[in-house]
Amino acid sequence: MITLLRVDHRLLHGQVAFSWTQFIGADCILIANDSVPDDELRKTTLKLAKPPSVKLVIKNISDAIESLKSGVTDKYRLFIVVESVADACRLVNAVPEITSINLGGVKARDGSRTISRAINLLPQEIEQLHDIIQAGTEVEIRQVPNDRKVLFNESL
Repeated sequence: MITLLRVDHRLLHGQVAFSWTQFIGADCILIANDSVPDDELRKTTLKLAKPPSVKLVIKNISDAIESLKSGVTDKYRLFIVVESVADACRLVNAVPEITSINLGGVKARDGSRTISRAINLLPQEIEQLHDIIQAGTEVEIRQVPNDRKVLFNESL
């Protein structure tokens, strides 16, 4: 069961690993990212950040989609973390069971617009999020579980 899909450019760190995992009761974290599976240093860093009682799986986006669709992840309370809005949209478009996206951290880049304290989006990312909202997926902004949930459309 997918409990949360979070976009965070830092992927897994203390705030995500502990507060969100406990809040949603996750027993498995899936890092879905196309570069991390081939980067031993990043994989090692991510493994160090995970809570000891939680399984960590690192897959590229295509393999993550395949695993989610196959049902192999159904036995877990799954917390999915991606690095970008584009990756989140790829997952949402391929896996209809994902009904909500949490925007937790998107760093500023040339041409990006500040949406909230930790969310900076490019025009094409805003458009992608509007498209998936129109298709029925909720998009919320919240860094930590105790923050007030703000819907993406309310922040614009």
